[in-house]
Amino acid sequence: MKDDVLRLFFALGCPPELTEAIATWRSSLNVHGRPVAAANLHLTLAFLGQQPRARVAQLQGLADGLRAKAFELHLDRLGRHRNGLLYLAPSHTPEALLELVEQLNNNLRSAAIQLESRPFRAHLSLLRHCPQLPIDAPPSFAWPVSRFSLFASEQNTRGTHYRPLHTWPLRHGDLD
Repeated sequence: MKDDVLRLFFALGCPPELTEAIATWRSSLNVHGRPVAAANLHLTLAFLGQQPRARVAQLQGLADGLRAKAFELHLDRLGRHRNGLLYLAPSHTPEALLELVEQLNNNLRSAAIQLESRPFRAHLSLLRHCPQLPIDAPPSFAWPVSRFSLFASEQNTRGTHYRPLHTWPLRHGDLD
């Protein structure tokens, strides 16, 4: 029965060069906590939770209809949630990212798919169980975003792995 259910989310998968740069910078921080695996670095657009495996095709169809634009994201702010999650975030969220999230959420709601009630806040998780915000100044990582994906969160003996199930390109320029 467990194989019939997947833990799913839409996200921006961190490109390899950016993943390497962030992981290198993160290892230089003078801070404690459990690092998010470099291979799992991402920015969540919509968390769907446990979904029947049969729903994947429907979710792909909902995302196929999106008309979102590519954009550049600047991760230039370091933050920490009360639960100990240390993250990178943009000090300014690009309008194109907000439009992508809005289109995606509208399509998901129209299909009666339950979404989190929390408002969207762009962030990339770095460490869990971090006792304090480091005093190190955050760098400015430029992320040219040209695609988004549907991911499945999978547990194995080595921990959690995020597997992309399908990826969609974002539009470049003002093509309609």
